[in-house]
Amino acid sequence: MQATEPRIEPAVWQEPVRGGYPDPRLFGLPGLEQMRAYFRGLAQAPPLSRLTGMLPTHVGPGAATFVVPATEWLLTPAPFISLGVQAMLADAALGCAIQTTLAPATPYTTSDLSLSFLRPLEADGGQVAARGRLVHAGRSLGVAELMIEDSRARPVTHGTTRCFFLDPLDVPRPHLEDLPRVSSEPFEDDDPFRRPVAGSPLPQDVWDRMSGLEVMRGFIAGDLPPPPISHLTGLRPIEAGEGTAAFVLPSSGWLTSPIGTVQGGATAMLAETVLATAVQTTCPPRTAYAPLDVKVNYLRPVFADGRDLIGRARMVHRGKTLAVAHAQLENADGKTVAVATGTTLIREGSPWHAEEPAAAPTP
Repeated sequence: MQATEPRIEPAVWQEPVRGGYPDPRLFGLPGLEQMRAYFRGLAQAPPLSRLTGMLPTHVGPGAATFVVPATEWLLTPAPFISLGVQAMLADAALGCAIQTTLAPATPYTTSDLSLSFLRPLEADGGQVAARGRLVHAGRSLGVAELMIEDSRARPVTHGTTRCFFLDPLDVPRPHLEDLPRVSSEPFEDDDPFRRPVAGSPLPQDVWDRMSGLEVMRGFIAGDLPPPPISHLTGLRPIEAGEGTAAFVLPSSGWLTSPIGTVQGGATAMLAETVLATAVQTTCPPRTAYAPLDVKVNYLRPVFADGRDLIGRARMVHRGKTLAVAHAQLENADGKTVAVATGTTLIREGSPWHAEEPAAAPTP
């Protein structure tokens, strides 16, 4: 089944973008000083922060911590904040932990992002923290890892990334006293994440009476209401078949990082969503599933041109409790921007619950 027109209202991602980007002169500072410029009032919160509430709370040599409020805006059709949605938080903390080691005017690019699921993350309104730590920084390559913790400081996700360093550019060190100051309050009361949430996860009775494929076809046909993350970002399904799925994510300015391109974590959100959904389409009614891991390899940047980024996934293995899927993400010009692989745990006969993932008992 295929659809092309969104049926999402309100559509937050279509609003005028809020937020800003660092003064280009800050790039002449070492990486750690670039990060500390935010705490000194020299850099605005980027659009992705204004959308979700995500901000850094600590940076140091080889370390960065970011937090985001666990609002219901981040929920998918299942009643938890997905591994893919967490990728936006993970990408920020991991990349900045590596950035703190860089010499002045040194650009870098993310090669890959890997996330492993430990326990469900609930939208309890508390603060979710991602603590990134440098593992290695050489002349051309940096590796970092992180742990994401829920509002009770319980680990929910572990992640790693690799970044490649490019040749330094000829950018002079700025005089900080010449740079404009920004407001000490990064958000406004009506920023998207602070508004009353639009949409909700599907109630358990829907999952109990409909198969995974029927659920996806219901979303595509408009018979089921879109979840909050769709209202926030425009993420939505366009195709679903037995073991296959396709989603689109508008490359809106709301998803941009401080460098002005669509954040790699947002791209990973699309990848993880389509990977898990390809498995979901094979699940009978009353079946919960938990994406256990996702690995995304980035091939080219995604620019915020407003056009749809398309993710297509195909399940390549389906056992009783574990399934594996592959995905390919393309921009609107048909160029591949990322490829991804994910493993999903399947629990037939089980409702959604907030316990750690475990295989269903063998009869």
